[in-house]
Amino acid sequence: MSAKQFSPASERNREPILAVLRDAFANCERVLEIGSGTGQHAVFFAAALPHLLWQTSDLPGNHPSITAWQEEARLPNVLPPLMLDVSSPDWPEDIFDAIFSANTCHIMAWPEVQMMFEGISRCLRPGGRLCLYGPFNYGGHFTSESNAQFDASLKRQAAHMGIRDFEAIDALAAGQALVLQNDYAMPANNRLLVWQKTE
Repeated sequence: MSAKQFSPASERNREPILAVLRDAFANCERVLEIGSGTGQHAVFFAAALPHLLWQTSDLPGNHPSITAWQEEARLPNVLPPLMLDVSSPDWPEDIFDAIFSANTCHIMAWPEVQMMFEGISRCLRPGGRLCLYGPFNYGGHFTSESNAQFDASLKRQAAHMGIRDFEAIDALAAGQALVLQNDYAMPANNRLLVWQKTE
């Protein structure tokens, strides 16, 4: 059985995300992807943005699929996955121009989200960009009925999961010297948030 996994959601959202990354990462060289998942996003974005060196990362259980996608794509600008547990102090020692993460905040416990932003601050150079994709609430409210249903399904899986409030996420970012640059509406009631590190 192939180690290569496939996510229909990753296939659907990749083009709208790419349209934003073309601009947001235009002046970047090294990108850390937090939670590379199946590995689909990494090879798609790296192929479309050959000026970027794309560093994948995830928990060990996802490494076989990420590696399988990389081996099939044979792209020189995609690096093998790092073991990255956001709640661990063992983050990469390298400094990156950009960080990307998709559909991670709502599956982590809130303390893990807080630790992720602390790690991002350590790894991102001043002037670097953070792009975070996923569903978010605004003013404590769901932006659609489908997001409310999705949140309920997440909580049935595990009590610590759930769609996060944009304001709480932006406050975490601000605490790490990250200033919001753009908040893009994406298909299926998702958003793509872009911050820049000021120091």
